[in-house]
Amino acid sequence: MKQRGPGVDRPLSRRPGAGEGAGRRSEPTPAKPRIDKASANDQSLDAIIAADKAAALKLAPVSRETEERLDRYIALLREWQAKTNLVAPSTLPNLWTRHIADSLQLVDLAPAAKRWADFGSGGGFPGVVLACAMAGTPGASVHLVERIAKKAAFLREAIRVTASPGVVHLAEIGDNVDRITGPVDCVTARALAPLHQLIGFAEPLMRQGAKALFLKGQDVEAELTEAAKYWNIQPQLHPSRTGDGWIVELSAAERRG
Repeated sequence: MKQRGPGVDRPLSRRPGAGEGAGRRSEPTPAKPRIDKASANDQSLDAIIAADKAAALKLAPVSRETEERLDRYIALLREWQAKTNLVAPSTLPNLWTRHIADSLQLVDLAPAAKRWADFGSGGGFPGVVLACAMAGTPGASVHLVERIAKKAAFLREAIRVTASPGVVHLAEIGDNVDRITGPVDCVTARALAPLHQLIGFAEPLMRQGAKALFLKGQDVEAELTEAAKYWNIQPQLHPSRTGDGWIVELSAAERRG
């Protein structure tokens, strides 16, 4: 059977040519507040996070009920962040745009999906966010696979506090297939591993009908080139609403050779 090479459906970005912008005076970059784990609950962050929340909910609107669940989740994350590194401290002022909205945009790419699997859930992105968004959907479930016990404990508490339909699996990512029971509509991962490895983790679920949505950064082209050495894939690329990253959508994957 003839194998198909990878195809990519994406807009092309334009880079500025040499000399463009010459003669302009560059504006000084505003200094960012220095944030560390100990300052996660600093009240001076409250106003910054509130403004960031408003911006995020314009990018990814949610119901009042989902917003309340996400508020409880963020409060818990800030409490745990003071003693456990769940997110990069520098991203705390932008928790909502950098992490919440970035996760919520997946829902629009798989509007019919009810059953999700999130590999390497870490601090809960996108797994807990998806569970919060799915809480009002009959039959919804989100499997969160995490190999670090302390983070898995946080994820369980986040699911409890938000009353969301999530199941936490303390396991190595490659051991997920035997632990996840029942059908999965969509599998996802964020900041976990190179694309060709993610496809290997997800392929057993994709073979059973799941779609994959992987959140990736600016180096997505290089990752697609590397993945094509191992897999026959027909990816679609969706630009992220929240930055310069991309979402790689895959409906199938066939190992080469």
